[in-house]
Amino acid sequence: ARDEKIEPKDWMPEKYRKTHIRQMSQHAHSEIVGMLPESNWITRAPSLRRKVALLAKVQDEAGHGLYLYSATETLGISREELYNQLHTGAAKYSSIFNYPTVTWADMGAIGRLVDGAAIINQVPLCNTSYGPYARAMVRVCKEESFHQRQGYEVLISLCRGGNEAQKKMAQEALNRWWWPSLMMFGPSDKESTHSAQNM
Repeated sequence: ARDEKIEPKDWMPEKYRKTHIRQMSQHAHSEIVGMLPESNWITRAPSLRRKVALLAKVQDEAGHGLYLYSATETLGISREELYNQLHTGAAKYSSIFNYPTVTWADMGAIGRLVDGAAIINQVPLCNTSYGPYARAMVRVCKEESFHQRQGYEVLISLCRGGNEAQKKMAQEALNRWWWPSLMMFGPSDKESTHSAQNM
């Protein structure tokens, strides 16, 4: 209520610490796993310009995961334990990254819709009460805005400058990704396992 930030050496309730470990590690895991469907397209991007842009995006996502793992470690959990939780399924990541990327247009739809949904979810985290998380999120959100713009440009290029097959490919990608993107906002608060605790 006083707009104070909790820092790693400050006293904090154990439930606060555990809630942040769960949320921040899930976020870090999602950034890392999120690279996989896009990295699959780096070598198949339609031009050198598109390859470079996608490579930069994948590199940014790796950085986001590393910032968030580092911030999570300040809560007294090791990186090894975080990785183990991901690999054993004890920790979650965003399920949207399990969907296949079947055409180049999916790179545009992911950038525009998935990264767009992520921005809406993540901008409020720039003001979260845990200082290391809030500071990491400032940079993450700036870079996600760039990723959303990349996705928009891919889709606009296909729709404005593309042939009928490319326009159809763009529409099919949007059809595939709009619903999973909406699901990134999670269930309603009354059906959510963690909303009350997070508040």
